[in-house]
Amino acid sequence: MDAGGAMTSTDTRSTSVSSTSHERRITTALFAAGLTTFASMYSAQALLPSLSAAFGADPAHAALAVSLTTGFLALAIIPAGALSSRFGRTPVMTASAVLAAAVGLLLPLSPSLDVLLAGRAVQGVALAGVPAVAMAYLAEEVGSAGLGAAMGVYVAGTSIGGLAGRLIPAVALDLTSWRVAQAAIAITAAICTIWFVRGLPPSRGFVARPAGMRTVLGDLGTSVRHRGLLALFALAFVLMGGFVSIYNFLGYRLARPPFELPAAVVGSVFLLYLAGTFASAAAGRTADRIGKHRVLATSVALMGAGVLVTIPDQLIAVIVGISLCTAGFFGAHAVASAWVGSMAPGNRGAASSLYLFTYYLGSAVIGSAAGIAYTRGGWVGLAGCVGALVAVAAVLVWYLTTHARHGIEAASRVCASQTA
Repeated sequence: MDAGGAMTSTDTRSTSVSSTSHERRITTALFAAGLTTFASMYSAQALLPSLSAAFGADPAHAALAVSLTTGFLALAIIPAGALSSRFGRTPVMTASAVLAAAVGLLLPLSPSLDVLLAGRAVQGVALAGVPAVAMAYLAEEVGSAGLGAAMGVYVAGTSIGGLAGRLIPAVALDLTSWRVAQAAIAITAAICTIWFVRGLPPSRGFVARPAGMRTVLGDLGTSVRHRGLLALFALAFVLMGGFVSIYNFLGYRLARPPFELPAAVVGSVFLLYLAGTFASAAAGRTADRIGKHRVLATSVALMGAGVLVTIPDQLIAVIVGISLCTAGFFGAHAVASAWVGSMAPGNRGAASSLYLFTYYLGSAVIGSAAGIAYTRGGWVGLAGCVGALVAVAAVLVWYLTTHARHGIEAASRVCASQTA
């Protein structure tokens, strides 16, 4: 400031540098949050055959080690978002990450499969605090010009975390037991948690809100009445459901004729998640420049093209097609996540919680139901099912694009006046 109180150019530059540094710390911390959350969430997937052998359990029983975690996470997302509105974003995310890491470190000590399953359910509840709050936290702390890029980095962290959560135990299993493999990913997740907690800056844009039942239901109702948000929720449901279905049954296809690949090679298919890592970050940056609706439409089209490419019984076609599907899905998820935060007329935490609830609900419901299509029609039947979901997604993107300037903005003003 000069003597008259006016801000000098030096003050302006200093403020700009401080803001940029703050946003960089946020982005880095949320990248670590994505790593630890999704590494923990999917850590049991590679262990399922070993769990069946160790405890004499059938595959369906062992698979609960994955489904219980994601299912309880989905149920806990909305309560976690409500708690963050009352007590703050950073305390809820910190407590969530620390508790989930602590439970993970105890899982290798489980004396029975039922104890392990109970621990995985508890871990699912604990994990909910990070994904439920991260989107709202970014929307409040990062300027609108950089929100897409920041969300893209966070989603990139989730994709790398999901990849690590599958690959690290798979590699460890070649050398030792499931307990040591589980311990390896638990220690990795704990290290990422320390990185996240130490690097997460306190909230600057958060304003506490009451967390009573009436307030929570009112916030959720406001989001559900918003047509634009409703379209984004539906988009999360169909895209996540289709994406999970592809990876759920890809291993079966590659292990059978005409491919008949070894199990270790089939497991390496998760390396294709790296396509999503790069696509999510790139989509976020590009959306900030040319618009969310354009990048979202391109990402959905890319996913649809990838589904078609996977149909021929040629390994290179399958690899290319799965890569396109993965890149398209993560690009769409990064943009849609950021759009929810910027579009929400009132409580961003409630809107983010509903988005993630439908996201994981799609994974659970469609990811299981698609097995009927695969059983009856093979990969062609599954591709037809996922293709239909992508077609629904394309209609939703069209709606978002054509109504973004008119109907959605009008609905935002109406909802904002109702909550004022």
